[in-house]
Amino acid sequence: MNIYQTIIEKKNKGQKQFAVLIDPDKPSDIELLQIAKLSSASNVDYFFVGGSLLTNDHLEKCILTLKEHSDIPVVLFPGNNLQINKNADAILLLSLISGRNAEMLIGKHVIAAPYLKESRLEIIPTGYMLIDSGKPTTVTYMSNTFPIPADKDDIAACTAMAGEMLGLQLIYMDAGSGALNPISTAMISNVRKHTTSPIVTGGGIKTAEKAIENCKAGADIIVVGNAIEKTADLIKEIGIAVRSFSC
Repeated sequence: MNIYQTIIEKKNKGQKQFAVLIDPDKPSDIELLQIAKLSSASNVDYFFVGGSLLTNDHLEKCILTLKEHSDIPVVLFPGNNLQINKNADAILLLSLISGRNAEMLIGKHVIAAPYLKESRLEIIPTGYMLIDSGKPTTVTYMSNTFPIPADKDDIAACTAMAGEMLGLQLIYMDAGSGALNPISTAMISNVRKHTTSPIVTGGGIKTAEKAIENCKAGADIIVVGNAIEKTADLIKEIGIAVRSFSC
């Protein structure tokens, strides 16, 4: 299965997609099983697995549990170059193009490259853009970068254009884990207007209505993490909403 090709094909057909973001440190074994079963029953397209800071060695166990109890592709969403595991199906190779920290643009990638080559994971080069959510987030602190101001739609669009011109295959706009405010639809629309790459949006999406708003604005993949940790049934609600929008 070529995950990126699937993303492109669905985008070209106007079919929106839904990814559940899982921090391996957070769910218990029972909660992880519940997420896997609910996701399978709710037409979830992908599991994104990873976090800004993993303090427990649960990454491999998390991946294997998800793959044992569902057929949903598992895509690594790495917070650093230690979060590589060959049991996943693919990895979002994130370049933090919203910041000016060279380590997050290329430095960590150089260290990870030989391991990724050996792993045979599908590599999806991704332009990662942090958007201000109204409060400091873990990823902002860990990456030592400033997010794009929430009202600077032009900066977001130009950043996305630059990432696309550099050959990055996805544009991931993220307000961060536990975001106070989600990314505005105006900013998503402006990025969509100036780019053709698939757009992923995450952070602060707490309702099916917000997921639909992002779809209408031009997002191709909706990512929900923190909200699902609090209310697992939200997986079903957002899954239905995203799927109905695609029809």
